[in-house]
Amino acid sequence: MKKIIIAIDGYSSCGKSSFAKAIAARMGYIFIDTGAMYRGVTLWTLRHGLFSDGVIDTEALCAALPSIELTFEYNDQRKAGDLMLCGENVESAIRSIEVSDLVSHVSAIPQVRAHLVAMQQAMGRDKGIVMDGRDIGTTVFPHAELKIFMTADADVRALRRYKELTAKGEHISLEEVRRNVVERDRIDQTRDESPLRRADDAIILDNSHMTVAQQMEWFEKVIKEKIG
Repeated sequence: MKKIIIAIDGYSSCGKSSFAKAIAARMGYIFIDTGAMYRGVTLWTLRHGLFSDGVIDTEALCAALPSIELTFEYNDQRKAGDLMLCGENVESAIRSIEVSDLVSHVSAIPQVRAHLVAMQQAMGRDKGIVMDGRDIGTTVFPHAELKIFMTADADVRALRRYKELTAKGEHISLEEVRRNVVERDRIDQTRDESPLRRADDAIILDNSHMTVAQQMEWFEKVIKEKIG
């Protein structure tokens, strides 16, 4: 069967990565979590003291981009790739609220987006991939054969994220998580470089009240219509 590129975009905490990972397993495709890549650069920024008093040292960050090594290492337990930052497994560290608060600001930097988009396009050169993020169907792979745009109610997304963080032992309020989700939406949709928007040919999936199993049932219908 001919391999295609499946692009999944959408708002934060919509479960894009979980859905994309399930699709990749179903199709026998490679799953690429582009959000993890931006989080990796954000973690590097924090660790190197390039964020101070609410301001990112953009010049220093952009100069360092070629040396920030981002790769994925397969984790058999998760059945997905863990992000490796300069050889270190940072899959857990990049999910912190500290990184979440800053990632939309880092990802809005044009040089950062250009650098990571080039990396992502190289990963998809041979197709047979499922990639999720904010601009996959509009910028990274505008000619992807299947584009899905995921959305869900902000309160639902905040609760999902809150449960995920508290399960990992983070002490945070639901209201703080909701503010983070709403602010990330605002930044992602209003940035100048590759803002979050639905591609004209993307199929909308509102999963506010859907389980992963129900989302996969929805996907089965879509993929049959697309490639048989």
